[in-house]
Amino acid sequence: MAENHGAILAEDLVKVYGGKVRAVDGVSFDVRPGEIFGFLGPNGAGKTTSVSMLSAGLRPTSGRAVVDGLEVSRNPEQVKRHIGVIFQESTADGDLTGRENLEIAAGAYGMGRAESRKRADELLEKMHLGDSSERYAKTYSGGMRRRLELAVGLVHQPRILFLDEPTLGLDPQGRAGFWEFIQKIRQENGTTVFVTTHYLDEADTLCERIAIIDHGKIVATGTPTELKDRLGGDIVTIKTATENPDMTGVLHALPGVNSLQKKDASYRVKCASGETFVPLAVEAVSKAGVGVTGVIVKRPSLDEVFLEFTGREYREEEGPTATDRAVMIQRVQQNLRGRR
Repeated sequence: MAENHGAILAEDLVKVYGGKVRAVDGVSFDVRPGEIFGFLGPNGAGKTTSVSMLSAGLRPTSGRAVVDGLEVSRNPEQVKRHIGVIFQESTADGDLTGRENLEIAAGAYGMGRAESRKRADELLEKMHLGDSSERYAKTYSGGMRRRLELAVGLVHQPRILFLDEPTLGLDPQGRAGFWEFIQKIRQENGTTVFVTTHYLDEADTLCERIAIIDHGKIVATGTPTELKDRLGGDIVTIKTATENPDMTGVLHALPGVNSLQKKDASYRVKCASGETFVPLAVEAVSKAGVGVTGVIVKRPSLDEVFLEFTGREYREEEGPTATDRAVMIQRVQQNLRGRR
């Protein structure tokens, strides 16, 4: 592969735990300067481990990561000064005020007292936290805490921002407000944003390109439009009663069918036109003596893209795996030690 001139390069990254578990298995992609790049995958797919290797939190077993022109394994401390990381877990110190959180973070990056205070003032105003700057962070609402944590991640003016599930648990208003700030930062500074999210509507509307990871491997990469176009046409789900015979052959023989998957008594059909296919399908199934209990027609969406490439629906409530939790804890501990 040619030398990277982008913001982020992952080249055949591998991470093996305990000599057996390949959490990440040959991951390669690049992120362009100033881009919002989405990184999606089921829980346990390797998202957290990949982000940790890119942000100098974990050393890869093999392969390489290059961030802002720096090879991460060789320059971990230098890389950390070029990036900001907003963790899924809350990292603001609740027993400190908003201002104190920012000034301590600024000091950890070598800023003097006067410079730290000036930078804190700038960020508190930008994040609409000026009126709450002297309140303890533990009294902040969820949206206020996320804005404070974003401010802490930006205190050293990083060129690249890693956001790991940044809006998880926020209400729709809080999510919208958070992303409004991210867009302003990009417009003002040209910041590159690498984001993992459980909200596919966020990925669809915000990300210029997306990579999907499953079982430690990249299974699809492209713009949201490109990924949806790869599904080809509409998605129709035909539901029948469970005791009925298999209708796979009947449905597959209909014109316009690109592919068909059966699960229990439901048939998920990719077809050129749902409007044309549905009446044909209902008629064919009825002629076979089987009753249709439900029909759902969907235009291609990122939810359907995710299901197509991973075989799973993107469910927020699954919760992290044991590997994810271990990596998260390690990253938070490193982050806290770095601020002392």
